[in-house]
Amino acid sequence: MNAEAKLPSVAIIGRPNVGKSALFNRLVGRKIAIVHDQPGITRDRISAICSRGEQPFTLWDTGGIFGAGEKELTVQVRQTAEGALRESDLLLFVVDGKDGLSPIDSDLARTLRKARKPIVLVVNKIDHDKHESLAAEFDSLGFEKIVSISAEHNRGISDLLGVVDQLLPSPAQSVSQPSLVTPERSEGGTLNSQPLAIAIIGRPNVGKSSLINAIVQSERAIVSELPGTTRDSVDISYQRDGGRFLFIDTAGIRRRGKLSSSVEVFSVMRAERSIRRADLCVLIVDLTSGVTAQDKRIAGLIQEARKAALVVLNKWDLVKPKRGERQTIRELVAETCEKIFFLNYAPVLVASARTGENVDRLFGMIGKIERAATRRIGTGVLNRLMRAVFAANPPPMVKGRRLKLFYAAQSAGTQDRSAKGPIHRREHLQPPEFVLFVNDPRLLSQSYARYVEARIRDAEPYSGLPIILTLRPRSQKL
Repeated sequence: MNAEAKLPSVAIIGRPNVGKSALFNRLVGRKIAIVHDQPGITRDRISAICSRGEQPFTLWDTGGIFGAGEKELTVQVRQTAEGALRESDLLLFVVDGKDGLSPIDSDLARTLRKARKPIVLVVNKIDHDKHESLAAEFDSLGFEKIVSISAEHNRGISDLLGVVDQLLPSPAQSVSQPSLVTPERSEGGTLNSQPLAIAIIGRPNVGKSSLINAIVQSERAIVSELPGTTRDSVDISYQRDGGRFLFIDTAGIRRRGKLSSSVEVFSVMRAERSIRRADLCVLIVDLTSGVTAQDKRIAGLIQEARKAALVVLNKWDLVKPKRGERQTIRELVAETCEKIFFLNYAPVLVASARTGENVDRLFGMIGKIERAATRRIGTGVLNRLMRAVFAANPPPMVKGRRLKLFYAAQSAGTQDRSAKGPIHRREHLQPPEFVLFVNDPRLLSQSYARYVEARIRDAEPYSGLPIILTLRPRSQKL
């Protein structure tokens, strides 16, 4: 597949609670959309690549049209879903076989026909052969292509993919937006050349979705003044100046003791998981409220996961002074660094997602972090540096013993040792790891580790990247 070709786009459409998110998760092969029996959970459009058929395509899960939920959001949810209608090459119209044909299904069928797009009627929740008769009721809708499935039990999915393959246009004929990124395939048929995964992290209502909309210049993520609008972790592909990015718009992370429902619990868990699967975490802080205790907790999650990071101080337009902008920015950055001192490697950007001011600078900072990830300190230089560091400020005594350094080297490759989940290698933004061979690793105190890290950064700043110190015991040779 040519890297310049655009993937065909398929949208999942249907009224609330018919199983759209369950079908989405089944087709892409992993749980991205939250599945819950509360109507209206999916409010944003969620996209991912489905590669289970003969040719890959971009799959969209939309919020339920005519969905339940807060009235102020209903119009936005419907507009978002209707946007998917316009931009997609193929529509999967999902109905609930157990509930039967509803007036909303009939109204929606008329709306979908006006889109003049290929449509597959997907009758979901047909869990057994004896349920097949339930699908007959939907013949009255008049669609030529009808497939009975059970997304929950993986029944009929292969048949559905076969129909989708028949109806998909070639990549060159696709109407997908140019901002969607096409994954290349290796000779073995697996997806490769993965984009840089960037998780947008923060408390509810700090402007995470607004920032992504400002970046991709679309209204793909729903923006509302109502906290907690984004309940899923929404993956949004984007391409800029030859660079490929995957923005993960996470649900706002709340304090666990103040969660209002099980859906919010799932959202927090999904956001924390997004941190672990990201290459880079962007922590959004609301300038109107300053750095809060919850912001510090989220920063701690990023630090614990040992992720590349940067901080965006959002809503600059609301606090921007008429005079002395530069001085105010310097003060805000200094104050933020002081309060989130344990994430001191993360550069800070002052911006406004609403007006777009300074948003473009985000990519310059990301590029700087990417370049920093390629920097290495030669073994000879590193050992001279470490000897000077230990000589200038010897390690403290611990029960009559002192840490002794024999040799130091920078690791060729760093594994992702997130606090949870399996260890695996990441392609992007590997933190620099320095292996110190010492007499006893237990003699290294946290304060002295911070001192060593600071001296390494004096030689090579490694902007945006955590530094990993790995100590290994080695017997002293006389």
